[in-house]
Amino acid sequence: MHMPPPAAEDPILEADPSVQARLLLNRLAPEQWPVPLEAFPAGSALVGGAVRDALLNRLSATPDLDLVVPDQALRQTRDLAKGHGGACVVLDEGRDMARLVVKGWTIDLARREGASLEADLQRRDYRINAIALELTPTPRLVDPTGGLNDLKAGLLTAVAEQNLIDDPLRLLRGLRLAAELGFAIAGATQPLLALHSHRLPQAAPERIQAELNKLVRAPWAELAITQLHTSGLPQPWAASTTANSKALADRSIEQQTTLLSDDEREQALPLLRLTALLSDEGLQQLRFSRRQIQRCRRLRAWQQRDDGQAYAELPNEERLQLHIDLGADLPALVVQFPPEQQQTWLDRWRNPQDHLFHPRPPIDGNTLQKTLGIPPGPALGRLIKHLAVEDAFGRLEGQQAVLATAQSWWQKHSHSSLDA
Repeated sequence: MHMPPPAAEDPILEADPSVQARLLLNRLAPEQWPVPLEAFPAGSALVGGAVRDALLNRLSATPDLDLVVPDQALRQTRDLAKGHGGACVVLDEGRDMARLVVKGWTIDLARREGASLEADLQRRDYRINAIALELTPTPRLVDPTGGLNDLKAGLLTAVAEQNLIDDPLRLLRGLRLAAELGFAIAGATQPLLALHSHRLPQAAPERIQAELNKLVRAPWAELAITQLHTSGLPQPWAASTTANSKALADRSIEQQTTLLSDDEREQALPLLRLTALLSDEGLQQLRFSRRQIQRCRRLRAWQQRDDGQAYAELPNEERLQLHIDLGADLPALVVQFPPEQQQTWLDRWRNPQDHLFHPRPPIDGNTLQKTLGIPPGPALGRLIKHLAVEDAFGRLEGQQAVLATAQSWWQKHSHSSLDA
């Protein structure tokens, strides 16, 4: 998979090995951690994402810290929780893994697998995640697989094929990391994704969902999704290819969303990607939230009703329903329009006073009951819906006009409505 080159080479990556570890520890700023270095058990080493991200100079303010300890990780975590006011969460008692949650930080401790730290790192997923920083008075970088070279080259290389088989979620994680970092999947690793794609359903659905949620929000998501389809990894949960989705897929996401603001893109792109990637059934099987499933379902339904004329032929009630259904997600639908129609819709959507694009009932049922003496029931609901349509299309101005229209409608329809 072709990926853009990584960010400019970081000074730590190019530093002399004799000072590299000390520079890295300084960047990690352990003096800001909620637990001092000396409180961790002897032989502790920082591994995984925090080391990788520090080397790439992309650390968050409170990075998740993953530590490997020689033994008794669960007991050590409980002791740290008692000593520093945090909470201990058991992650895997059998594998001796636990999490310390303290002062907004997450620190995971895991018992070392194998006779040495090097052996433990050989069991990991990708070389860039198989770099450790020993938390000793004289820190040392441990890189038995060549992860530092991969970081410099912008590559994701599997440590070993068997490691991917042992935890098939790692197949998907590689593409998620590629989407986040702008790295390329190494030539020797690419075929493994397709070869073992049938194993992905062995992973817990919640773990798959978490990786996909991160992937669709990542800066290089489009390139990673292309490889995702090529590998066949999402096949068990994939959305069907309709003529409409095929047309959308034929245009790059940049072409589709050039008229959106940054905030609009941030809202629309993950939704667009998820809807194109997974079916409604797939979203349910992977335990996406009820709200995410609903958003994708509604967007998909309106995408499939596209008439090529920006819904110009929709009856008023259905056009209003479109805006009620999509709400803040409307830009995700608009991107399938030609640019001129996109701009028109976006201009109206950006105006919070536009009652069609931001529909709201012009009056509530209690007011109608008190003011006009209309009884509760289905007829009242139909009246409110009628008023909403009239308001959305600019045919009501002011409360008096609303009440007058309501009274007129009730006089004409109340008998038939009550009989129905």
